[in-house]
Amino acid sequence: MRLVKLAVASVNTTVGAVRSNVTRCVELARAMAEQDVTVAVFPEQVIGGYAAEDLVQWSGFVRAQRKELERFARETASLGTVFALGLSVGRGGDLFNAAALVHAGEILLFCPKEKLPTYDIFYEARTFSRGVPYLADEADGVPLADAILSFDFGTVALEVCEDIWSPDGPMRRRCYSGAELVLNLSASPFRSGIVATRREMIATRAADNQCTIAYANLVGGNDGLVFDGGGFVNQNGRPMLEARRFVEGFEAVVVDLDRTLRCRREASTWRSDAERFRAEFSAVLTIGAHGATQRRASLSYPVPRGYAAARGVGGHVDGGDYPSFFMPAIGGPSLAPRDAWLDEVFEVLALGVADYFKKTGAFKSFGIALSGGRDSCLCLLVAWRAVQLLHPELEGEALREAMGALVQAFYMPSRFSSEATRAAAERIAADVGASLLVVPIDKAFERECGVTRSMLSEGGKTALTAVTEQNIQARLRGARMWNWANTSQAMFLQTGNMSEKALGYTTLAGDLEGAFSVIANLPKTVVVALLERLLRRHAFEGVRMVLATIAGPELAAHQSGEAELMPFSVLDACLYLYAGEKLSQDEVSLALRSLFPEVDDDKLDGWAKKFATLFTRSIFKWVRAPQAIHVGGLDLDRERALQLPVVQKTEWGDGD
Repeated sequence: MRLVKLAVASVNTTVGAVRSNVTRCVELARAMAEQDVTVAVFPEQVIGGYAAEDLVQWSGFVRAQRKELERFARETASLGTVFALGLSVGRGGDLFNAAALVHAGEILLFCPKEKLPTYDIFYEARTFSRGVPYLADEADGVPLADAILSFDFGTVALEVCEDIWSPDGPMRRRCYSGAELVLNLSASPFRSGIVATRREMIATRAADNQCTIAYANLVGGNDGLVFDGGGFVNQNGRPMLEARRFVEGFEAVVVDLDRTLRCRREASTWRSDAERFRAEFSAVLTIGAHGATQRRASLSYPVPRGYAAARGVGGHVDGGDYPSFFMPAIGGPSLAPRDAWLDEVFEVLALGVADYFKKTGAFKSFGIALSGGRDSCLCLLVAWRAVQLLHPELEGEALREAMGALVQAFYMPSRFSSEATRAAAERIAADVGASLLVVPIDKAFERECGVTRSMLSEGGKTALTAVTEQNIQARLRGARMWNWANTSQAMFLQTGNMSEKALGYTTLAGDLEGAFSVIANLPKTVVVALLERLLRRHAFEGVRMVLATIAGPELAAHQSGEAELMPFSVLDACLYLYAGEKLSQDEVSLALRSLFPEVDDDKLDGWAKKFATLFTRSIFKWVRAPQAIHVGGLDLDRERALQLPVVQKTEWGDGD
């Protein structure tokens, strides 16, 4: 047996905080060494923070990362563990997103990332150069190379994040050249369904390349991105470790590298592919790493999950519930898949808000315009969870006191506000312990209407449009929130959802205002589903009261969002098909007929046309919205996932 203990670390970094980031890595490194970890993997760009974007164009920022890596090497020199860390490395006119391997106080290798993503939320090719096969260079005395390293326990390869997502990535040639253990350093942000994709992809790569993969991911919020952490160890297609997500720290597992060697010898297809590779290509450079690594004599053979626990409670060798090498682990997920997903999204939103609050250092509290409707209710609950993340030591009455001090909600009624929404707002604030102040806007509304009429009279008009009267109310609320937030140094949470934002069912300088958008990338149907889930989890009476109200902005009498737009289920289907799947208006119409066969075709065609028209007209609005939390593969965020020209027409998509 060749037993090694592998650790994957999730670190909550802040972009630019090179000293603080490395200090945290040093603390984790020492804790790993105390647990006899042989090889430890930290995330991508763990020293500088991710995503640094154009900040890497400052040479001082790049130099500081190298300086801090050298400090990490010095402060871990007495440890036998081998460490992999991510940073930016400059070489002449090139700047690389690289993985560094450190052992016994020495930086042994810089390995550049080869696959630079420029899709979705990524723009790495803007600032970084690509590593290339068989690169053999150096950066201030350290090899900068497409290379593998030979240690006393086995042969190791490095790679960075996107490299593992391509079947034609560097892993193939490095494994054919002798690498047994591949360390992948990642900063992979959360998006819907990503954990299952990662799990399957890593298992596929480990099986295809007959290797052991240790994958570590960043955790925490940076700007609108939330990294969900976690990590995997997979040996030749067999899952060995799946680390917890959304928490900072590390987890470790023992593997037998002789099993990887044996699997290679048994896999005739892999051997024939390796033979063909060696006949056509050269092997990558192998660097010999001198010096003993962490002691391994105390390591025990890896056993099935739950094995030791079962023995501890009196399991018997012939017992039916005894853990087995031949069967999956005992137990499994207890939640329905949709509930588990909703819980995960809620945690992402809260982590995004908490880290934005903490890492910017610009705010002392949270502020929210609480309307008694669904969107602001969900945002208040996200703030409630964010306070728990900011103060994990608090619970019970102490947590309620913190909520009262940190979260200030304002209910700002006009003549169109209902008693039902007021009661719901008051109750949900009381449920979570947030402070609530009622600030009517009717007098100010009358004043503004009068001033606007006098301005219009100069041009011969005195009547306000209905939309203007609605917008005046929204703008009064937005201005009051900003005035309070400026003086209170509060983080003003913008509460609009993705569906209404997509169709411009928002007011510039009104409800589109805020310092940070909480749910701007959540469709309305998901907002409702999250509230229903939170009601089941926490039994908040305020949530039940909110869900009983009519979904509408209450800017006019008896206003309903669905009546003025379309049913939210149809709206969200259009949003997915048109903006997500990039279907034309005519194609959306056809798809809607399959989704809603009970609805008249002419009505569906009208909704599809209405969506395409309003979506296109409203781009000028949502490009001015505050930064929002990235949740899925589709964002209405011009700097992130969906980059569209503001000025455009849809003549290409409306048929003949």
